Amino acid sequence: MRYPDPAQARGMPAGTPLAAVLPIQAATPMPVTNQALPGGYQLLNYRIDRQISRGGFSIVYRAFDDTGQPVAIKEYLPASLVLRTEGDVVRASSAENLTSFRYGMKCFFEEGRALAKINHPNVVRVLNFFRANETVYMVMRYERGRTLQQQIQMRQDQMSERLVRHVFMHLLNGLREVHTHKLLHLDIKPANVYLRTDGSPVLLDFGAARQTLTTNRPKLAPMYTPGFAAPEQYREPDRLGPWTDVYGVGASMFACLAAFAPQAADARLSEDHLVSAKKIWAGQYSDNLLEVIDWCLRLDPLERPQSVFALQKAIRDIPPKKRKLTFFGNLKRKLFTEIGA
Repeated sequence: MRYPDPAQARGMPAGTPLAAVLPIQAATPMPVTNQALPGGYQLLNYRIDRQISRGGFSIVYRAFDDTGQPVAIKEYLPASLVLRTEGDVVRASSAENLTSFRYGMKCFFEEGRALAKINHPNVVRVLNFFRANETVYMVMRYERGRTLQQQIQMRQDQMSERLVRHVFMHLLNGLREVHTHKLLHLDIKPANVYLRTDGSPVLLDFGAARQTLTTNRPKLAPMYTPGFAAPEQYREPDRLGPWTDVYGVGASMFACLAAFAPQAADARLSEDHLVSAKKIWAGQYSDNLLEVIDWCLRLDPLERPQSVFALQKAIRDIPPKKRKLTFFGNLKRKLFTEIGA
């Protein structure tokens, strides 16, 4: 079974170089590279081991607490506002950026406080949050495994429907809990879904604070991942809601099947070339699964599932994919049919 041509799936000519097709991990380029804290650095009660990941608003480290237990520490470090070329202290890159940076720290801190109230197996567990080095930090439970993005990139064949349903049914349980606490994720994509070694998913890297920043401070460049951000995140931030995260879920399911992201929503608003999942994978996955993906990827927020519960109900109704009969299976079915006649 082969993947569809990525270019054709987006309405582009077959054979278009992959560099011209948005990669699954594509995101807005970062204008400045800030110096990460070095291994061995003592951050209050935590010893930094190494950098795990870096984004436009933060750096994530693996560290050890004073009992020797590993933790993940997220450092608020918006590349467009601050600069740290050496040492440990974070400084605003200009007086003009100082107000935005302080406002961002407040949002980041509030995000940590809100997430610390959520204790769900499918949501990253926040253990502590504090201020140091003129910025703020969030301490999270350290998980072992790999991201869903890495899982997609490692596979040589298409992801099974059973695995897709397993990952997203559990993930939606966590997302539903997040929405219950009046929070939105706003950056759901395979890179932000972590698969533990037992296969259970964990939702990582919330974008609520950054979205508040970009909504109230036009100076800050929005941090969208093309293909996974909903249309309203580009043009109508006042229309954000659970349906915005639903779009990211649908785009992530699409990526599991295709191994690449769907066409970016802002481009779809201008000229929609996205080929429906039901058309691309007809006969390879159940109609219901493909219909759910297409439903989540509707451009109009009102035409998508309006809650995680509605989406969960739709996914639960998906029947298992019928197995294709072998030559002997077809022969056996034919014989039984003839005998019955």
